[in-house]
Amino acid sequence: MMYHDTIVALATASGAGAVAIIRVSGKDAITICNTLFKSVKKQKALSNQKTHTIHLGHVMDGARTIDEVLVSIFKNPRSYTGEDVVEIQCHGSIYIQQEIIQLLLRSGCRMADAGEFTLRAFLNGKLDLSQAEAVADLISSDNEASHQIAMQQMRGGFSSEIARLREELLNFASLIELELDFAEEDVEFADRTQFRELIKRITFVLKRLIDSFAVGNVIKNGIPVAIVGEPNVGKSTLLNALLNEDRAIVSDIAGTTRDTIEDELVIDGIGFRFIDTAGIRETKDVVEGIGIKKTFEKIEQAQVVLYLFDAVQFISNFEAFKVEIEKIKNKYPLKPLLIIPNKIDKLTEVQTSELEVNLKTIENSKYLLLSAKQNKGIEELKNQLLSFVNTGALRNNETIVTNTRHYDALLKAFEEIQKVQHGLDINLSSDLMALDIREALYQFGLITGQVSNDELLGNIFANFCIGK
Repeated sequence: MMYHDTIVALATASGAGAVAIIRVSGKDAITICNTLFKSVKKQKALSNQKTHTIHLGHVMDGARTIDEVLVSIFKNPRSYTGEDVVEIQCHGSIYIQQEIIQLLLRSGCRMADAGEFTLRAFLNGKLDLSQAEAVADLISSDNEASHQIAMQQMRGGFSSEIARLREELLNFASLIELELDFAEEDVEFADRTQFRELIKRITFVLKRLIDSFAVGNVIKNGIPVAIVGEPNVGKSTLLNALLNEDRAIVSDIAGTTRDTIEDELVIDGIGFRFIDTAGIRETKDVVEGIGIKKTFEKIEQAQVVLYLFDAVQFISNFEAFKVEIEKIKNKYPLKPLLIIPNKIDKLTEVQTSELEVNLKTIENSKYLLLSAKQNKGIEELKNQLLSFVNTGALRNNETIVTNTRHYDALLKAFEEIQKVQHGLDINLSSDLMALDIREALYQFGLITGQVSNDELLGNIFANFCIGK
């Protein structure tokens, strides 16, 4: 796949703003822009200027001045795409943006496809495929953790680890392939002891990367947290307290929330998506009943469940509430469940002590006392939510997998490596073992782009924004 034409697109967000940047890339980028640009100092042609320089002047449509601009020049191969690149910084008027882009199109450019600048960077060897995908993740990152992971991947942390393993495996694969040429002599060029050590090391790394996807996926997409409980126990008040705004309607009337309300909060760099659900109770109200049905659907989707109770009612009817808690625990045994008696501001010290004694009788459960209305216990709740997320790998700056395509390729590579391990254990012939090694190498290559095809690249870069 080769691109020889010159492309143009708006590199900044669409809409009016203080400034806008129009990016041009391709073999004729500098030549085309030179015909439209008039320097205020009447300098020599842009093609004769040094790379990585900025020039003040005007974009001209014949005798008509469109705008005063700054033009930045990046000559190949020292540019983002590896081609000649020109970036025109103009005033942010939508009219000006369109006039300059239309002028460039009439002068020989074509509109860039989604992600085509980054695609060209990949094709020209400026980025490998996993780094290119990290560009999209970096653009969409909305919290510190997802930003940190995307930056690490862009710097090549993930791809370099995969590339090292692939290179070592490729060396052994070459020796085993060589053995096939001397099959009649029954010789071994690949040291089986060293090969076992390599397979053991690859297995360890693959397993660690595969396991990291569980953390990476929630960091990238946010951790869904369902706030559930009976009507009027303070679920909406808790959501408002967490978000520090009146997001949900609060009322003394039971059943006020008839649908789910969602909003996101970043705690210590980790995104949490809170879902305020309709109260769970028996009801004849059709609309409220639909809301309760959705509540159970949201619990299915959530990774953490906050089960709220009215603290006063909890004390007076503890055994009944204990049964409800066990139902939720049995129905969703793998989901972290935090029991939260709310409205503790209405309890006396004696009642609070009694409540804690009762809570300790519920086996394998975490609990937290709070008053959402008075903002008591909110910070403790945030800390508790963070404890449900294994951020150790993130804190230690380890490689974390967030991309589903990478995860799928790692799983398949792991499966093939297991086959190679089994082949070593049973002393499988070199020709059969070579097949499994080739497939593992293929899966490694899919991640970094050493193995790619037009369909794969089309699927990846179609998700990019135009201009990147």
